[in-house]
This record gives sequence, structure tokens and C-alpha cells, in this order.
Amino acid sequence: MDRIDLRIEVPAVTAADLILPPPAEGSAEVAARVAAARDVQLARYAAAGMPNVRTNAEAPASLLETIAQPDAQGQKLLRDAAETMRLTARGYHRVLRVARTLADLDGTEKIGRLHLAEALSYRALADDIRRAA
Repeated sequence: MDRIDLRIEVPAVTAADLILPPPAEGSAEVAARVAAARDVQLARYAAAGMPNVRTNAEAPASLLETIAQPDAQGQKLLRDAAETMRLTARGYHRVLRVARTLADLDGTEKIGRLHLAEALSYRALADDIRRAA
């Protein structure tokens, strides 16, 4: 069974949204990127001697520290955000998992600052929703 480690609220589609031009990337292209990212993850964990791990969500934290090392700018952003957002170890690893997946979807080996910023934005949005509930 697949785990989903990310949830976001999406506002209803408005009539104005329907007038906008179609997205540059269609469903088939997105599906192909997701399939490619899943293949990369499967191969990554098999090469690490963990064939039972199929996705970043299933990776043990110890391995995550190795396969999800951000670049220097990303590391600084993550360090600052961990302090500001008071991330627990679990929260820190969840951000790394999402950033690793975003990098996989981009087809890049290294996690960049943008991947971390996006992962952190999802976390901040989820925290805001929890506080509002």
C-alpha cells in the first residue's frame, strides 16, 4: 500500500479559473513524470540493498540522511526553517522526504533550495490548516 505524506487543501474552481489557458503540462505528462520518479526511487533503494523500500515515504531516516542531502543553499534554508518552525526530528525528515520526491519529479539528483522551499511551504500550509480547524 502506498503512503501519502502530503495533504493540501485546494479551493473550489471558479468561473474565472475556467477561462484561463490550459496548463502547460497535461495529465499524461504528469503521469509520465510520476512514473519516472517512482522508477528512480525503486532503483535507488534496490541499489542501497533495500528492495522492500519502494518510495521515499518508506525510506528509513538513516538512509534518508544520505540520499536526501540538500545543496548548500538548501541546507541553510532547512536549518533556518527547522529552527523557525520548530521542526521535530519527524517533521524534519518529512520535509526531506517531500523535497527528495520533488527533486525526483524534476529529474534531478541533488535536492535544491527550491525543492526544500516547496516542501516547507506545504508543511506551513498544513500547519495553518490544523490551527484553523
